[in-house]
Amino acid sequence: MADTHSSHQQVPVLFSFSVSSRPSSVPVGSGYEVLIQKFLSIFGRQIDVHRKLVLQYFSEEWGQYIDLPKGFVVSEKCRLRLVPLQMDVPVLGNLSPASTAFFCCDMQERFRPAIKYFGDIISVGQRLLQGARLLGVPVLVSEQYPKGLGSTVQELDLTGAKLVFPKTKFSMLLPEAEAVLAETPGVRSVVLFGVETHVCIQQTALDLIGRGFEVHIVADATSSRSMMDRMFALERLARTGTIISTSEAVLLQLVADKEHPKFKEIQNIIKASAPESGLLSKPWPGREVLRWSPTFSVCFHLTHNTLQSAGQQWLAGSLPSPPAGVLSLSDASPSPRTAAFLP
Repeated sequence: MADTHSSHQQVPVLFSFSVSSRPSSVPVGSGYEVLIQKFLSIFGRQIDVHRKLVLQYFSEEWGQYIDLPKGFVVSEKCRLRLVPLQMDVPVLGNLSPASTAFFCCDMQERFRPAIKYFGDIISVGQRLLQGARLLGVPVLVSEQYPKGLGSTVQELDLTGAKLVFPKTKFSMLLPEAEAVLAETPGVRSVVLFGVETHVCIQQTALDLIGRGFEVHIVADATSSRSMMDRMFALERLARTGTIISTSEAVLLQLVADKEHPKFKEIQNIIKASAPESGLLSKPWPGREVLRWSPTFSVCFHLTHNTLQSAGQQWLAGSLPSPPAGVLSLSDASPSPRTAAFLP
């Protein structure tokens, strides 16, 4: 279809997915990327973004839907449908500056005394913001009820941020944030960091996944008031297909090549290792770290010598069931066994 009209004109389009069809409109000249985003905005969580999808339009010539030809743009009223294929597509987690946005969530002054390792995640967050500026990655920054909780901490340089906006809703995915994402239709991945992991970070991630975005949470740049809440939120999010990563991994993935013109500057940012922000769990007084879950997220503590001995026997397979005070997290995958030791 030729683009024969002004790009400001809207063209009526019938969007169909599964058993649902909804009329809407798109600007003249809209191509594949814009149409996919439109489908996601209309049907949201109904679309499983981890499956391969085929976009088709109704051909009057053939009297049926056919696959969208290369270079297709909308120029007249038409019918489109999105068809999921049967095969599942694994989430690969590739990042590139042209298809990535950073979301910095609620890193505000009033949270400083309450959030675990807040100083560490501020330090890591600043690394990410520096990297975003160098690589031209758009940054969106939210502030939860700033009238009562204050502005973003001064240590974070928000120069060049695409949007800094207040909110009362826990999720960052408000209309103003969605508008910025719509202005940059090439964005497919969102790198998310801030506080709190189990509240605003989690709800933002779930909303983004529901809109079809691939979400990367920077584990060393997000935290909560409780380490238990933080770790179990990361566990849950990992199971939804969210990619749990680190600041250094994200920045080097965006650069991708030693020959990248910004590699040296990114290298300077990460030259000193990022603080661990509690992820390696320095032992608490009277407690000993035993092991990590194989899915990364939950670290486990022992509180008594007798429990330690029994817990180790169960983990080694010597006991058929976990002793009192031990919560099994691996019934579906008993080898290696993992457990949370309750106080």
